[in-house]
Amino acid sequence: MFSPQPIGHIKSPYDNTKQIPKGPGAKHEAEGILEILPQFALGLTDIEGFSHLFVIWVFDRSEDYELLGTPPVDDRPHGVFATRSPRRPNPIGLTVVELLRRDGNSLHVRGLDMLDGTPILDLKPYLSSIPAEQIRRGWLAEAEARRAHPSPA
Repeated sequence: MFSPQPIGHIKSPYDNTKQIPKGPGAKHEAEGILEILPQFALGLTDIEGFSHLFVIWVFDRSEDYELLGTPPVDDRPHGVFATRSPRRPNPIGLTVVELLRRDGNSLHVRGLDMLDGTPILDLKPYLSSIPAEQIRRGWLAEAEARRAHPSPA
């Protein structure tokens, strides 16, 4: 095993999780800054050429975990590995953000869904060779369909 060390921190408009949009149709359009520590700045070389980035981060305010839970977007329980729950055995988050611009060690981005001060573990260019029509959305698509067309009571 390894001991991950932050490469920077997130400047986000969100102070608590209740402010972060959740659920079907939630839009993550919040802008903020990925502040990369000076000793890692050289690693940002050529990052401006990418429109989107994977941000790997830590749910640093999450405590404990549960393997089965009911997410806020559904009334049925699902396994933690089939959700984006912060209550995970390894509290690691993954978000795709749009890179707006770079200013030295600061990456200005859109699409944040994490709290202000969240530690960043890594950045990677977002690349996908999977066509959108081949992606399946599992239980989330089913929950959205139930919300759009509720059963008569």
